[in-house]
Amino acid sequence: MDIKGKVVAITGGGRGLGQAMAHHLARQGATLALIDNDESALAKSGEMVAATGARVGVYLCDITDETQVTETFGHLVRELGGLQVLVNNAGLMRDALLVKLEDGKLTGKMSLEQWQQVMDVNLTGTFLCGREAAAVMAGRDEGGLIVNISSVARAGNRGQSNYAATKAGVAALVVCWAGELSRYGIRVAGIAPGVIDTAMTAQMKPEAMARITQHIPLGRLAEVDELVHSLQYLIDNDYFHGRMLEMDGGLRL
Repeated sequence: MDIKGKVVAITGGGRGLGQAMAHHLARQGATLALIDNDESALAKSGEMVAATGARVGVYLCDITDETQVTETFGHLVRELGGLQVLVNNAGLMRDALLVKLEDGKLTGKMSLEQWQQVMDVNLTGTFLCGREAAAVMAGRDEGGLIVNISSVARAGNRGQSNYAATKAGVAALVVCWAGELSRYGIRVAGIAPGVIDTAMTAQMKPEAMARITQHIPLGRLAEVDELVHSLQYLIDNDYFHGRMLEMDGGLRL
């Protein structure tokens, strides 16, 4: 797909990886629809994208709310004239051990709230946005691309029962949707990053970062630009469909 002139919606587009992907695609000539639940971050991201000269729409939306998602996709299609690409990027982490004991006594458990919050954003949000994007793309008969951002943690990771389960789920949706949507000319793909050098990881303690890095065969974290490059590849390669692109430096959890 030639991204120039195409409308790309990115969830979690107000900051971090979503913002970086939006900025890159804007410089390639795409029109951006940024979706986020943080009004301030969304406004700043929209200004950054607009500074490239690209057309951009910003949409305040709780992706766990079905009504808000449906209305948001309706608004962005009317305002921007269509939708050719969706990047399901928004995600949440609420790490905790399933159970924690000290001296044989139970001192903690992953709460239902920690479980449900991550399920709602990472899995239900991906489902709702993917469904609405697919309905738009299929209805307009122009084809399209849906990209789900998963994680190396989809294989399972200690302390991340909730997060790992959701990332396995969004990877499974890539296969499900690819089989269902190809008849409408819609490709579906996913990216499974490892640990990326972001503002969040920069706040980690040096000893914790050292433990993580020593398990990565390439010996370093991924750069944000490398994730952006992976997305660009999925957009460019019209034969990539129904599969995950692993970008983890060889890390195996």
